[in-house]
Amino acid sequence: MTQKIHKRIVEQVLQSDRIIITAHKSPDGDSIGSSLALNRFIARLGKKATICHPDPVAPFLSPFMAPSDEFLNFEQQSEQVKTLMHEADLIFMLDYNAPDRLGAAMGKELEAAKAFKIMIDHHLHPTDVADIRISEPAVCSTAQLIFELIDGSGNIHLLDEQTGTPIYLGIMTDSGSFRFPSVQARTHEVLAHLLNAGVEHHLIHEEIYDSNTLDRLKLRGYITTENLVLYPEYRTAVMHVTETEKKRFNYRDGDTEGLVNVALSIRGVNRAAFFHEKDGVVKISFRSKGVGNAVNTIASDHFGGGGHANAAGGKSDLSLDETIAKFLKVLPAYL
Repeated sequence: MTQKIHKRIVEQVLQSDRIIITAHKSPDGDSIGSSLALNRFIARLGKKATICHPDPVAPFLSPFMAPSDEFLNFEQQSEQVKTLMHEADLIFMLDYNAPDRLGAAMGKELEAAKAFKIMIDHHLHPTDVADIRISEPAVCSTAQLIFELIDGSGNIHLLDEQTGTPIYLGIMTDSGSFRFPSVQARTHEVLAHLLNAGVEHHLIHEEIYDSNTLDRLKLRGYITTENLVLYPEYRTAVMHVTETEKKRFNYRDGDTEGLVNVALSIRGVNRAAFFHEKDGVVKISFRSKGVGNAVNTIASDHFGGGGHANAAGGKSDLSLDETIAKFLKVLPAYL
């Protein structure tokens, strides 16, 4: 059945002239990786697409962009993106399960668009807004689902290093460098295909994990030294950072990416939460390890978010202190 869907998606691409690729707000490695991989696969099929994301690419992911990747963002080019969405005949929805994950304004544009819509995602509870929907929460990343699209549609011969590199990027970052329980035997089979296609995996790891600025290292060191609190009775660690503190260390998007996992690595901790002020709200990253320690429920029940059992996100309009206090108040019910 999935193979038929994959072939139908390719047929839809070949029948379309104005194709847009969208992904969720606050780009991460999987949203960027899956978008770039799909864009390059579409190019190999002889078609052209435009990537339209809600906000700019984070600096730590920009090295993976190529001049051939036409990329617009709604934050800085809203009118152009609106026009493209209005005129599109095919829109891909990658790595998100509902229009509001694009942000309120861009989400409304998606809902109003008359284009044929295809969702490819691995988050729980997908909404019914797409004409074709591939939703696989058991798969570790949307990037892996893009590989399955290429393979399942009979186009594995089109997989090259240029397309395979962002697939590897997406899988690597969304699987915690292949350590999360969502990594399956199939994931490693996919990785083998990518290496055989010429992907230089060590360069991707170096770009993501070994390309720090001095300010980034100082900020992360400051947060772990000054703003990390352990709650042993809950086996939980909490980290936070304010806008003022971020400015002090010349913060750039992506500088705190993955920092919540540092808190989770503390011996005896099975849940961690990172709270940071951004754009007038408090953004929250939740992580956990082990069966029965889900964090997506607390994210959806109290912080307008959601995600996977062991990796979720949310936000709050309360102050930073009030948000952390709320988290600690509701936490015991989820232990």
